[in-house]
Amino acid sequence: MAGKRYSRQRELIYQAVCDSDQHPTAEMVYQWLKPANPSLSLGTVYRNLNLLADEGILVRMPFPVERYDADTRPHTHFRCRQCGCVFDFKISYDREIDAAAGTAEPEFRIEDHTLLFSGLCPRCLEKKQVDFS
Repeated sequence: MAGKRYSRQRELIYQAVCDSDQHPTAEMVYQWLKPANPSLSLGTVYRNLNLLADEGILVRMPFPVERYDADTRPHTHFRCRQCGCVFDFKISYDREIDAAAGTAEPEFRIEDHTLLFSGLCPRCLEKKQVDFS
């Protein structure tokens, strides 16, 4: 982890996000780490996640409850409207969208965009189909 200040707790928090494909909330990270780190507080988790996001080491994802992503490369996400889970979507980042937006609104400097799809994830879709049976 490249960052301005190192601490053991910050490294644990960062590693928890890196080891997850769930785009965790601060509460999720706290619940994962608390059993092995009894002195850890939820406030510490929030502060460190926000510091890591401010440093560009994580991406802060402003959903109704903020989530964090260790993959800082531009990429697309899917959020399930049923369970709230967030997944990386396997669609290439399209720089042509940035160019088109820059052409349409030339007074703005477009640097990137965020693309979020929503609907039902496979697990919730399967549950829904079972409920109708």
